[in-house]
Amino acid sequence: MIVAQQKKKENIVEYILYMWQVEDLIRANKVDMSLIDKHIIPGYQQNEEITLEIRDWWANLTEMMRIENKAEKGHLQINVNTVNDVNRLHNQLLKSPNEVAYQHLYNSMAASIQEFDNKSGNVLENDIAICLTAIYGSFLMKLKNQEVSKETSEAIKVFSRLLGTLAKKYKEEQEGKLDLN
Repeated sequence: MIVAQQKKKENIVEYILYMWQVEDLIRANKVDMSLIDKHIIPGYQQNEEITLEIRDWWANLTEMMRIENKAEKGHLQINVNTVNDVNRLHNQLLKSPNEVAYQHLYNSMAASIQEFDNKSGNVLENDIAICLTAIYGSFLMKLKNQEVSKETSEAIKVFSRLLGTLAKKYKEEQEGKLDLN
């Protein structure tokens, strides 16, 4: 929870990827809080008050996964909403006369995004979800010691550059420092 709060404040893209990892950790522990208490909570090594706060956070997410039927796959609605909010900003940047550099960056990789979407079965809802899914999928492949193709690695670098820029713009917007007009 402490990590999530910091990531959300500093880099929204890292926050989303972290939250997807948390969802997978909850699934790996069978959406069972007793297993999370055994395998995850002890790793925090905080004082009792903070540990209770962290445990409540995990318990709330676990319950949300149960309620939203996300025990097998998919993302919590709060995470979907965050991705959609980042995509909203992405679309605004694409229309803003002040964001020509962002528009050029996006246009230079739009074909790669479309290609990844086609390969994944066109099931993702927007460009940002596509980029995030590609990066997270690559991360999971590396964890499983699976080979990531050179083409995919190149696409990940490109997507990361776009998402890094977008994360900075998102932070500027949250701080009231982004002028889109």
